[in-house]
Amino acid sequence: MYGKGVDIYLAPTADARDRWQATLQHIALEGRCFVLGCNQYVTKEMYPIFDSGGALEDMEILRDLESWPETLCRGGSAIYDPAGECLEGPLYDRTGILTVELEMDAVSRGKFDFDVVGHYARPDVFKLEVDQVAKPPITY
Repeated sequence: MYGKGVDIYLAPTADARDRWQATLQHIALEGRCFVLGCNQYVTKEMYPIFDSGGALEDMEILRDLESWPETLCRGGSAIYDPAGECLEGPLYDRTGILTVELEMDAVSRGKFDFDVVGHYARPDVFKLEVDQVAKPPITY
């Protein structure tokens, strides 16, 4: 992704652990790009337990759901700048929307300091080639 010149890296995940924030920060810092990490906040109360006929009380999933924690996924959405600084978030344990105004000049300024595919690159020993031609889906 860095070689393709990414300025805004979208990082959706279902990983709500604190360690995931370190990954988002690392991507921002290494790639000198903005990172928008998004994750859902889900509680048992939000879990779909009804169908058109009413409650599904006899289903096995409901019995399993009783043993699950109240919070199924605590979220963790966050926005990092090209220096690895957290601009917003992480947003845990509640629903919400994170917004910031991105200063896109920060991307090019950051690459003066460190550019993993620019002046640190070794095109004499490494070449990245990505086949971007659309392929038909695999059918069975």
